Amino acid sequence: MPFLLFYVTHPDEDSARRLADHLLEQKLVACANIFPIESAYQWNDAIQHEREWVSILKTRTSLETHLEKAIQSFHTYETPCILRYEVRANAAYEAWIIESTAEI
Repeated sequence: MPFLLFYVTHPDEDSARRLADHLLEQKLVACANIFPIESAYQWNDAIQHEREWVSILKTRTSLETHLEKAIQSFHTYETPCILRYEVRANAAYEAWIIESTAEI
């Protein structure tokens, strides 16, 4: 059964951890992987280079809209990066994701 990976960038580790904890408490995600990255992007007509943090969030497909809204309401960026990918894994891991998230 497919599930979703959300890829979300954050200004710092603390922001990423707070969002992950918030989403885990609400059972909107089963797991969050958090790690540092270096980003280059256009913003306000200039090229920016920033250190950021990424969270990869794992959830069931039925929570897609709820999770996006929760991220947007909690996020500190004016325009947060919220990407999603439909993926598959081994059956036991997919079952764990379903068991660990809310059925809405």
